[in-house]
Amino acid sequence: MDLSNKTAVVTGGGSGICRSTCIALAREGARVFIGDINRVNGDAVAAEIRAAGGAAEALDLDVTKDASIKVFADAVHAAVGRVDIVVNGVGWDIIEPYVNNTPDYWDKILAINFMAPVKVTRAFLDPMIAARSGKIVNVASDAGRVGSSGETVYAGAKGGVIAFTKSLAREMARYTINVNCVCPGPTDTPLFARETPEKMREAFIKAVPFRRLAKPEETAEAIVFFATDKKSSFITGQVLSVSGGLTMAG
Repeated sequence: MDLSNKTAVVTGGGSGICRSTCIALAREGARVFIGDINRVNGDAVAAEIRAAGGAAEALDLDVTKDASIKVFADAVHAAVGRVDIVVNGVGWDIIEPYVNNTPDYWDKILAINFMAPVKVTRAFLDPMIAARSGKIVNVASDAGRVGSSGETVYAGAKGGVIAFTKSLAREMARYTINVNCVCPGPTDTPLFARETPEKMREAFIKAVPFRRLAKPEETAEAIVFFATDKKSSFITGQVLSVSGGLTMAG
């Protein structure tokens, strides 16, 4: 397999796109460490992977708390020394007008969607630099490329992830560490189903040229593409939309 003898960390791996990413990485041979605030979900994904013959472990991770990130990274490094792949996948959003947002909402949006990739990446970077090898894949959103009504601060945070990806890619190129970004469009995840009003869901489907929502596993395959040497060794600082043509951004 392409990722045999590789180790991967996936934040938010207990559900949605990141759950599918964990399964896809393990299917390619990677040993996967699943970080999620919902340990029950994380354990379930790890058990599913192991039942299919893969290698996976779930660990507690609250990306809004520095101490939790440190404990998580220390546990992973104690187990494997360094990781080969970091997938910053955790995300959170509530769709509402910007004028209805509260400062606490802003803080949570930025902590989960922007500062989490910044902090988690830093926690795993030094051993990757020392090895002069590694893949970092950040999951942003097409909202960060073109904007999205009702998601103004979320879009700003995801736009920050895109800029962070490009800038970090420039800094890490000297160490042959690839840094890329995947931007999902509307995707049929539990969060989307829970937080998106039915009328907006229908509007998204009508706007997508393929006339449907993305499946989580379709975005996961794009993440695996960026994580695999044979497929993307000379690609860095790039942004790939998985949106069924909804956002044909340049």
